[in-house]
Amino acid sequence: MHEMGLATEIVRIVTESIPGDVADPKVVRVNLKVGRLAAVVPQSLTFCFEIAAKDGPVEGAELYIEEIGVSARCNDCAHLWDIDAPAFQCPKCNSGSIEMLTGRELDIESIELAGE
Repeated sequence: MHEMGLATEIVRIVTESIPGDVADPKVVRVNLKVGRLAAVVPQSLTFCFEIAAKDGPVEGAELYIEEIGVSARCNDCAHLWDIDAPAFQCPKCNSGSIEMLTGRELDIESIELAGE
């Protein structure tokens, strides 16, 4: 389960991102954007996050995960579309030259501290 490694890294980044001038910091929420192609199981990540956050300023924080869909662009006709099934060609011109625009994200969007 690679979610434990991801959760540990998220907690590390969040902890290091807390401004040094905040006395007794308490993170209440971490907002993530996770693409559908990122191979992350949200429930597993949330479970692992709770474990990784123990005994620190992130303990008890809510992990909010916004799932990002998959979108693509055809390099030949510039058609843009959202993908909901495996796609290997443009639905407009049938070109196989497509570029994935979204769906692989794994980003910490924001961190919310108590009292902020």
